[in-house]
Amino acid sequence: TALVVKSVAVLFWARMGSLNALELTADSRFFHLLLGQPVCSADSVGRVSALMDAEGLRRGLHHIYDRLKRNKALPDNHGIAIAVLDGHESHTSYLQHCPGCLERTIRVGNTHRTQFYHRQVTLMLLPGARPGCEPIRVLLDCEPQRAGECEVATALRLLERVIGSYPRAFDLLLADALFATAPFFNFLGVRGKYALAVLKDEQRNLYQDAAGLFDRFPPRQGSFRSRQCSWWDFPDLLSWPQVNTPVRVIRSLETHSVRRKLDGKDDPQTSDWIWVTTLPVQLVSTESAVGFGHQRWDIENHGFNELVNGWHVDHIYKHDPNAIECFLLMAFLACNIFHAFFALNLKPQIRKGRTQVFWSKLMEAQIYAGINPAISP
Repeated sequence: TALVVKSVAVLFWARMGSLNALELTADSRFFHLLLGQPVCSADSVGRVSALMDAEGLRRGLHHIYDRLKRNKALPDNHGIAIAVLDGHESHTSYLQHCPGCLERTIRVGNTHRTQFYHRQVTLMLLPGARPGCEPIRVLLDCEPQRAGECEVATALRLLERVIGSYPRAFDLLLADALFATAPFFNFLGVRGKYALAVLKDEQRNLYQDAAGLFDRFPPRQGSFRSRQCSWWDFPDLLSWPQVNTPVRVIRSLETHSVRRKLDGKDDPQTSDWIWVTTLPVQLVSTESAVGFGHQRWDIENHGFNELVNGWHVDHIYKHDPNAIECFLLMAFLACNIFHAFFALNLKPQIRKGRTQVFWSKLMEAQIYAGINPAISP
């Protein structure tokens, strides 16, 4: 199992994209030095992953978190430790399916077809900035969604495990509008955590009451990332009685310009953001809360997008529910180690002018350079 985990970590670091690509490099001198033997076949790696203990991989993720925390590589955001939660659909298929697949009916032309897919809910830690270093975002854990289960229920099961294992890892949890529900907010409140989620439902009383306040009270002017903003901030609202504590509604009306490519002129753009949170106004200012709200996109930009487009995480290496979960956790392990190495072990002079993809390609080149192909006469 240890050999498979190390091999899969190299697969992700070198961004090979498939087990067959890994098997083609099995005889590289690199793997003999790392493993003491060639890499297992693609079928063996998939078979072992399907039988692997996911909890062992989670303990490995916890070990990396502990090391980074002890080395003070995970500073908080002005006294607030932040995590972000979101769901991600890894793949869809009309043909291949396994016992862990979710199902839905899709209309294709004049017929209806059953589509199979997998969805997971992922939790990422968002540390504050460190002087002279890039922030290290840590993928803490994931939980597969079960048949007949909503994404919020999956998230609550994930949080139950994570808060038990990482009781002090975060104080504030960011989420999109799907998680702006009373069970989600109450779950976090009972465990001493704050919640901040996008507020979109125009039918709920909280939204309507806040909209009335927006019309009655003038905004405060501010700025965020060079954008001119108008801010409204209303704490201690009781319009959501299902939540066991008063909530706070924040609105940020932001104006910025986008330069058009055709004529080079600036095109003014306006975005309107509304969040609901349990953060007390005495603890976090409006400006900080707006910044926290925008950090929710970090799990998309620096999490899912990077893992899918750069690390080939959405590739189904073995269509088995346990294998899919374990490959995702191994990708989290590889990603956390890579970013920690990039931020903490490479000096700024070495990193300057070289992207993370450059270092992955360098690793890949070392693997292929260790292959001594037989030359036919």
